[in-house]
Amino acid sequence: MATRTVTITDNVSGKQVECPVHEGQYGAPVIDLKNLYKELGMFTFDIGYASTAACRSAITYLDGEEGVLLHRGYPIEQLAEKSNFLEVSYLLVHGELPTTRQFDEWSHAIKMHGMTHEHLSRFYQGYRYDAHPMSVLAGVCAAVASYYHSQTDIYNPEDRMMTARRVIAKMPNLVSKIYRHQSGLPFVYPDNAREYVENFMYMMFSWPSEPYVPNPVALRAMNLLLILHADHEQNASTSTVRLAGSAETNPFACVAAGVSTLWGKAHGGANEAVIDMLKEIKDPKNIQKFVDRAKDKNDHARLMGFGHRVYKNYDPRAKIIRAACHDLLDEMHVDQPMFEIAMELERIALNDDYFISRKLYPNVDFYSGLIYQALNIPTSMFTPMFALARSSGWIAQWMEMLSDGDFRIGRPRQLYVGAQKRDYVPVAARK
Repeated sequence: MATRTVTITDNVSGKQVECPVHEGQYGAPVIDLKNLYKELGMFTFDIGYASTAACRSAITYLDGEEGVLLHRGYPIEQLAEKSNFLEVSYLLVHGELPTTRQFDEWSHAIKMHGMTHEHLSRFYQGYRYDAHPMSVLAGVCAAVASYYHSQTDIYNPEDRMMTARRVIAKMPNLVSKIYRHQSGLPFVYPDNAREYVENFMYMMFSWPSEPYVPNPVALRAMNLLLILHADHEQNASTSTVRLAGSAETNPFACVAAGVSTLWGKAHGGANEAVIDMLKEIKDPKNIQKFVDRAKDKNDHARLMGFGHRVYKNYDPRAKIIRAACHDLLDEMHVDQPMFEIAMELERIALNDDYFISRKLYPNVDFYSGLIYQALNIPTSMFTPMFALARSSGWIAQWMEMLSDGDFRIGRPRQLYVGAQKRDYVPVAARK
């Protein structure tokens, strides 16, 4: 129940509308504008939805000014240190951390749904060997929808929970097959004797002729990356999943829509762009020159991995991943020249008034690509790894939306600036 209102007055007609103000657990209050058009005949104009709350959610909260990220109230720092990805997925979907019994049941259920239909394996053969993995992932996610279409009742809570298990369980299978296909390697079936992250690494990197023994340091690093990417409030891809889902679309088609949005260089493709940037710099002695170019508005060079649409402080995920990057490279004895370039670039940028005044701090993408490289994951596979993690958040957001009593199809408005009404002129009479 709103405890206060805001009065909006049209200074021309004198009409007014009383808009309730809703307070969340954290964050800025929101003005409820649902009666604005009815009372004043007006819509709001908010390009990019920078000031618009399109939904209510209890899943993730972030404070960009303070650099805070909470999942269901738990700080990301604690989850990254103490939890694992499958437990965080349970938290996002169910709202609470599981008991030992609940986690065992959840783990078992995920394992039971890790397989995909054998016909789906043939789908990969239709793509060129050099097709971008995100193009393939969007296609195969949409294809999975055909196997669970008529049987899925999105308004049945049990069906929604089954969908969540399927999405989280099958994404490692779908992603690993992309890597195997492009590497000319045979597909690997899930091994239910292995835990979630280990099973994914097994499907990615095992050889048919040798037993697969995972590196525990690599497993910790992968778990950490998946946790840090699991959900991030109403970003572009999550909003896309919600918008698609509001049309009662098949949930796997919603995930495919999220994958397509995540592919963008300004979103999930940013860590791939960071590696390209570091390759372009080549040597620490070239960093200052590149930084100067990034400050020149007439130069196309951009400092990738710095700044964030919401964070105006140090991305809390970046702090965690930076330390993990150090540990991983040290423990695995990886010679990573680009890591040295990245550290020096970060040092120079964080001491430059141009970037300080604009609050351009390193974000999670700045170091995540370096960890993926250390794990021998190709640059083109970085964003599918992101999608694997984010699918748990997408499906949790999809479930929450459908259970909301105010759920309705998304329909943004527009400010029309085109031609006025005019009459059609036959082509012969046009001048």
